[in-house]
Amino acid sequence: MNELFKALADPTRRQILELLKAGNLSAGEIAERFAIGKPAISHHLAILKAAELVEARRSGQNIIYSLNTTVFQDLVAWVYSLKTVEEDGT
Repeated sequence: MNELFKALADPTRRQILELLKAGNLSAGEIAERFAIGKPAISHHLAILKAAELVEARRSGQNIIYSLNTTVFQDLVAWVYSLKTVEEDGT
């Protein structure tokens, strides 16, 4: 869970996730949308991958990134459980 929150804390990583909402993108396509270098984008993608927020698959010479919605479902369930505890007082 700590990796997840670390990944979500950075605005650039949140922007990458927003881009991936529209569909799968290669690392190069993601990098084109930012005014930072490709090594910095690679670093952000590695953190997102470590947090299991994105999945990566090789397609020829490219790595294609997509959202891992399972992690988001787990996060929502966890947040919801906190609210349920608050309402129950337990």
